[in-house]
Amino acid sequence: MSANPSDENPLQPPWLNAPPVEEYPYEESHDLRVGPKLHPALDGLLPYVGVWRGRGRGGFPTIEDFDFAQEVRISHDGRPFLLYESRAWILDEQSRPVRPAGREVGWWRPVLSGDRATDELEALMTSPTGIMELYIGKRTGTQIEFATDAVVRTSTAKRVTAGARLFGIVEGALLYAQEMAGMGQPLSPHLSARLIRVAG
Repeated sequence: MSANPSDENPLQPPWLNAPPVEEYPYEESHDLRVGPKLHPALDGLLPYVGVWRGRGRGGFPTIEDFDFAQEVRISHDGRPFLLYESRAWILDEQSRPVRPAGREVGWWRPVLSGDRATDELEALMTSPTGIMELYIGKRTGTQIEFATDAVVRTSTAKRVTAGARLFGIVEGALLYAQEMAGMGQPLSPHLSARLIRVAG
């Protein structure tokens, strides 16, 4: 065996022995006062950019109702989409944390006509429970209404088949309601919360 890898692989890729790189060089921000300039296509979504924290209520026909707290971070990196990150935790009757709950990461993209944003939106939402949801939506003022166009699941994920989400900025707070269909149940209320801006 040769000590020189290129002797065995003459088509050695140029990155194989390249020096290490520094950390990711491009900034993203949830604060419009710092970082890259917001892409003009996102002007209609500007009120959503920030870090939000609050509490909500969850339930479904197949489970008991529960209280939760949640933190949502909506940021951008200057390109025409928003990064959506959410983590939640279950609360007991005294509002004490009980255990971690749902996590999500996703992207919201305005549908463009030429270089201009329309009121139509596309969103991809993924969770560590093996579910990916593709939403199609529409923005009306500071309200966004999404409905699933497709749901993809791993073989071990719960059988979720459809969803709908309504977001709105009401008196400076982020409110949302989420419906879900699955486990043999039709589209039913699942989550709702009121989140207050804590950064951005």
